[in-house]
Amino acid sequence: MKKSYLEVKARLIAEKILQAKHFIVLTGAGISTESGIPDYRGDNGRYKIRAQGKEVKVKPLEEFKPNPAHYALVRLQDLGLIKFIISQNIDGLHIKSGIKKSIIAEIHGNYSILKCIECDSRFTKKEMKWDNKKYGWGARSAEPSPEQPKCPICGGRLISSIVNFREPMPEKEMKLAKEHSKKCDLMLVIGTSLRVSPANTLPRIAEKNGSEVFIINLKPTGLDNILKNERIKAKAGEILPLIVDYVEEMIKNSS
Repeated sequence: MKKSYLEVKARLIAEKILQAKHFIVLTGAGISTESGIPDYRGDNGRYKIRAQGKEVKVKPLEEFKPNPAHYALVRLQDLGLIKFIISQNIDGLHIKSGIKKSIIAEIHGNYSILKCIECDSRFTKKEMKWDNKKYGWGARSAEPSPEQPKCPICGGRLISSIVNFREPMPEKEMKLAKEHSKKCDLMLVIGTSLRVSPANTLPRIAEKNGSEVFIINLKPTGLDNILKNERIKAKAGEILPLIVDYVEEMIKNSS
C-alpha cells in the first residue's frame, strides 16, 4: 500500500532523530494553535484580526492545555532523544506538558514567571503571591508599585519574564539557544514563521555548523528558500505523534 505524504515525512524524521547525536527543537506559536491559542501571522492570526480593526479576544493563558504536539515532544524527551528545546512561546505549555525546565529556553519569556532585574533569579508569580490586578503585569517599562513583592534573593525589582518589543532578549536563554544551535546535528523547527529575529537566525546557525534542519509548518516561512531541506507541510499535532510512533517502532525492532 502506498504511504501517505504524512507517513513518508514522519518516518524520515524518525530515522533522522535516531541517527542524531544532538537533536534539538525550535518551536513557535504554531505548535500551540491546536490548543486554541491564536498565532500571529496565520489566516486567523492576531495581526490579521487587528488589521481588520477587530479586537483580539484570548482567554487567560492558564486556561489552555497542551495538545498532542506538546505531548509528543515529552515522549521524545522521556526516550532520552531530545537534548534541548528553544521556544518562542510565552504560554508555558511545554513545561505544563512535562518538559523539564533544565532542557528548555523560553527566549521570549513565560507569562507565569517573574525575574529579578538585578540578579536574574526566577520565580513563579504564584510563589511570589503576585496579583496582576494589584501590581500590574510586571512590564519592564511600567512604573513599579512600592508594595509589589521584591526578589527574595537580593531585594531587587521583579518584572515579568515576557520580552516585549524593543526590550532586550534574556542573556542566559539566548546563550543556551545559540550554544545548542551550534552543537546540534539535527534541528526540528515547529510552528514558527521564522520572520522574527533573533529566533530566525538559529536554524541558519545550525545549518552553517553542519546540522540538518527540517521545518514543520503548514504555511510558508521566512527560510523556506534559504535552508537546504524542503518544508514539511503538516500540522504539528498530527505529524509529531506519528513521528514518535515510528521512533518507538524502530527502537523496538532493533532490540
